[in-house]
Amino acid sequence: MKKQDAFIAYILIGIGVYFLIKQLELQIFSPFYSWPTFLIIIGIAFLIHSYSTNDYDHIFTGALLLGLGIHFHGLENYDFWFDHWSAYALITGIAFIIRYVRTKKGLIPGAVLIGIALLMIFSVTLPEWFKWIYGLVEFLESFWPVALIVFGVYLLRFKK
Repeated sequence: MKKQDAFIAYILIGIGVYFLIKQLELQIFSPFYSWPTFLIIIGIAFLIHSYSTNDYDHIFTGALLLGLGIHFHGLENYDFWFDHWSAYALITGIAFIIRYVRTKKGLIPGAVLIGIALLMIFSVTLPEWFKWIYGLVEFLESFWPVALIVFGVYLLRFKK
């Protein structure tokens, strides 16, 4: 079986199990009848495919989608779930670290993202010498779409 066929098979099995459970109306799974479950299914399919074929190119994608699916599921279903922008940096950093374990690529971006996320999560008020971070975060929150556009243009124009 080709590698691509196996990936599609994992997706179809996951979606089939989702709809079967939904059709059976099992109350224990009722919190999972939402769109984040599809992110979780696709993330798990990427991870299973990557590990079963020893082709680790899509480990980052799988870990990222799985993490985002779990995070969005938590936001929808649990009042105690952490809702802060740094959760996305933490999820992305963890995805980099998971990829690093198999490919030895992405340790520094993963560590930096996790460090920033933990700093922002656990700091209600920062020490005086970290006050510049508030200004930087405020600036980034205002102009991050422009940064994405500039980075995309850079990748199209100059990165070959």
